[in-house]
Amino acid sequence: MSETFLGYGLSVGALLLFSASILLTNVAVSRINLGLGFLVATLVNVGFAALTLAVEFALRSDDFQWNTPAFLLFAAAGGFATYLGRWFFYESVVRFGPSRASIFQASSPLFTAIMAWLFLDERLSWAIASGMLMTLCGLVLVSYKPGVAPVVGAAVALPATLVTYRERLLRSVFLLGLSCSMAYAISNVLRGSAIRIWNEPVVGALSGAVFGLTLHLLFSVKKKGLFSSWRSADRTGIWLFALIGVCNILGQMGMIAAMRYIPLSVAALMTLCTPILVFPLSHLLFKGKDDITLSTLLGSGLSLIGIVVIVFR
Repeated sequence: MSETFLGYGLSVGALLLFSASILLTNVAVSRINLGLGFLVATLVNVGFAALTLAVEFALRSDDFQWNTPAFLLFAAAGGFATYLGRWFFYESVVRFGPSRASIFQASSPLFTAIMAWLFLDERLSWAIASGMLMTLCGLVLVSYKPGVAPVVGAAVALPATLVTYRERLLRSVFLLGLSCSMAYAISNVLRGSAIRIWNEPVVGALSGAVFGLTLHLLFSVKKKGLFSSWRSADRTGIWLFALIGVCNILGQMGMIAAMRYIPLSVAALMTLCTPILVFPLSHLLFKGKDDITLSTLLGSGLSLIGIVVIVFR
C-alpha cells in the first residue's frame, strides 16, 4: 500500500468515528446536560489517549525522540479543536440537529486549504481542487435545511469574558458556523505542521486533549455544578458521552496520522464528509427528524464523485 492510499484509509477511518460521534451526541444530549457530557467526553479523550500511548510505548521498537516545537503546536491545536471547535460543534448539534450541524464543519477544509497555502506553501492540483469543490457543494446540498430548529439543550460554558457575547453568537447561524469552521481549520494547520516534523499522532492527540481539558476546567463558569451533578446524572448518558470521547480521540489520531501522507485540506475534507453517512443513518435511527429529499440524493452523489476524483486523480 502506498503512503498516499494509507492517508486516505486513515481519513476514512476517522470519518466513520466522527460520524458515530455525531449520532451518539444526538442521543446523549437527551439524557444529561451538554456541559456535563462535554466534560465526560474530554476526560475520556485524555484517559483513552494516555492508555493508547502506554500501549504504543510498550510495543514500539524504535526510540522515542522528543520535539518541543511540535508538541506545542499539537497542544495549541487541541485548544482550537478540543475546546473551541467542539464547543461550537456540540452547540450546533443541540440547536440544529446532527444533519445540520455537519454542514458547519464542511467549510473548514476550504479554510484549511487557504491557510496551508499561505503559511505552509501547500499547493493543490486542479484535479484535487475540483474534487474538493464538488464535495463541498455536495455537502451543502446534503445538509441544507430551511428554517431553524428549536433550542433543546444547554450550552457548554465559555470563558467568562465571552459570556456576554454568547447569546448573540448563538442566534446567528452564520457566526456559529463560521466560528466552528475557523476553529477546526486553524487546528488542522497546526496539527499538519506538527505531524510532518514529528511523526507521533498519539502524543499529538493526547497533548491536544490535555490542553483542551485544561482550558475547559479553567474557564468553565459552571464547573462546580457540573462535578456536583455527576453523581445524580443518568448513567446511560454518562456512558454514551464516554463512548463519544473514545470515538473523537481515535478519529483525531487517524486524522493527524493521515495529514502526514496527504494534503491537509484533503485529509480534513475526507474526515468531515460526515453528512454523507449521518443524514441517512439519522433518518433510519431517529425517524421523523430528517427527510431524504432530492437535494440529499444529489448532494450525496456529487460528494462521492468529488471524493473519487480526489483519490483517483
